Amino acid sequence: PTVLPAAHEPMLLLAITEFVANSAAFAYFTAGALRRNISSNMLPRRFPLQLRTKSMGVFSPQLQERYPDQPMELHLSARRQPLLSCHPDALHGALFSSAEAFVVLPNATRVPAFLLNIDANVTGKPTITGNRLGGTPCLRRGPLCLPHAGLMGLPVPQVKRLETLLKFGLWLFGVPWANSECCPHPVP
Repeated sequence: PTVLPAAHEPMLLLAITEFVANSAAFAYFTAGALRRNISSNMLPRRFPLQLRTKSMGVFSPQLQERYPDQPMELHLSARRQPLLSCHPDALHGALFSSAEAFVVLPNATRVPAFLLNIDANVTGKPTITGNRLGGTPCLRRGPLCLPHAGLMGLPVPQVKRLETLLKFGLWLFGVPWANSECCPHPVP
C-alpha cells in the first residue's frame, strides 16, 4: 500500500503498479508481440558488429568459409515474459530473450547459423528536471549471453567475446538511443 501525498494545489497523480506492468508484459509475450527481426541494413554503420558473415567470421571462422561475405539476419524474441519490479529509487526489469542468427543466401533462403540466449537486467531511474520527465536506463552487471547450440554452434570462448562486443554496443548505441527516444518529455 502506498500513501498518496496531500494535494494542496491541483495535480495529476499517475501510479502504475508492478501488477499492471507485468500483466501488460504477459499479454505482449503471450500475443507474440515481443519479436523483432534485424537485418544488416538496419544497424548504424558505426556499430562495432555488422550483420555479415565477414564480421561474424571473427567468432565463427567456418561461417565465413562456408558463406563468404553474405548478409545475415538476427531474429530476436522473448523466451519468457519480461519482469518489472518497482523500487523507491528505480525501476528494475529482467529480460529473457534469444537471438537466432541466419545467413541470407542470394536466393533469399535463410540458413540457421547460431542461437544465443540473452538475459539482461536493466535499471531505469526516473528523473524530473524543470518541466521535463526523463530517465536513465543502465545494464546491471552479470552475464548477458548464454550459448545454445545451433546448426553451427559457437565455442564458449567465442561467445564471451561476442558478449563483450554486445555489451559495448549496447552501452555505445542502445542506452543513448533509449535516452534520446524515451526522454526527456515535457511535463504539463
